[in-house]
Amino acid sequence: MITVVIAEDHQALIDGIKLSLKNEAGITVIGEANDGEELIKLVHNMRPQVVITDIRMPKCDGICATKAIKKAYPDIKIIAFSMFDQSEALDQMKAAGASGYILKNSPLSKVIQAIREVVNDKTFFDNAIPAKHQDSKKNIILSNREKEILRFIGEGKTSQEISDLLYISKSTVDSHRKNILKKMSIYGKTDLIRFAVERKYDF
Repeated sequence: MITVVIAEDHQALIDGIKLSLKNEAGITVIGEANDGEELIKLVHNMRPQVVITDIRMPKCDGICATKAIKKAYPDIKIIAFSMFDQSEALDQMKAAGASGYILKNSPLSKVIQAIREVVNDKTFFDNAIPAKHQDSKKNIILSNREKEILRFIGEGKTSQEISDLLYISKSTVDSHRKNILKKMSIYGKTDLIRFAVERKYDF
């Protein structure tokens, strides 16, 4: 039986994965966590074979948690579970010791495949990621100011707060935000915030 622990700050997503895996032969979910610190403690207590972890989590993000888990328990396999197929986050998770990386919109069959692959000492990285982002760093160029603003967005700061920190007008911050959205082909405030949180690992 393959034992799995899931870490994700959205409980509904954890519940969905657990429900989907409930009748999957040979795989059982033995624990869940909503932040990185809780995940590390859970792994210490439960010693699962596989950990599926979100990258963006409170207290301790998925990259930090992965490093800690792999240092203490090298044999535990870790699969990153991300909203975005960003090469920067992928590279960071690989460096931290992750054996797999799948997208949150992946079908259940891909999640199951990833679990079975990594537990057999193989790797599983969503095939959509390299194809889309192989040259992403070459093709997408953010100015230093845009990177700075994106970092603040990733920290949860509003346009007005960023304006005060950088001593520029709020309208200038909003203009930079629009340029970032256009360059990254992202639509909507929520997606920009999520992207900023994961993109910050490249700075």
